[in-house]
Amino acid sequence: CPSCSICDKNRVILGKTKNQIMKPFHYVLFFILMIGTMTTSQAQESTDVIFHKSHEPKKQSAPYSDAVQAGNMYFLAGQMGMDHTTRTVVDGGIQKETEQAIENIKAVLAQHGMTLDNVVKCTVILADIEDFAAFNEIYAQYFTKKPARTTFAAKAVPANGNIEIDVIAIK
Repeated sequence: CPSCSICDKNRVILGKTKNQIMKPFHYVLFFILMIGTMTTSQAQESTDVIFHKSHEPKKQSAPYSDAVQAGNMYFLAGQMGMDHTTRTVVDGGIQKETEQAIENIKAVLAQHGMTLDNVVKCTVILADIEDFAAFNEIYAQYFTKKPARTTFAAKAVPANGNIEIDVIAIK
């Protein structure tokens, strides 16, 4: 009978019952899930995290790393519009500070054999959201590959700066 659930279990499809067809499928599905779980576990266990020292002698004693490497991903500390030779924020407002912050990022990336083209994510902190258009004008000249970006304003940026940018890069 077509609507009876008892008869439905014994219905034959191409000479085999549903159980005969579905049982091997369950084994294959289980096998695929196990391989995925084992691969994910292996990837997580084998990823070394390296805390790189700064390439700048004056920042060697800082309580953070300029770059932290996890596998082929590099997480860079925020860079400001600071001239690291004088340890002062550059003059000229948001556009000059943006240029300097990006030049500082380029220097850290170069220490690890990368360029701005390796950047996949930027986080930008502005001291004043009204500076967004002026900042963006400079930013667009450097980040031509258009990495993902988050931009927000904070009450203040360290050293009375106008901007701080941190990035994630993939090598």
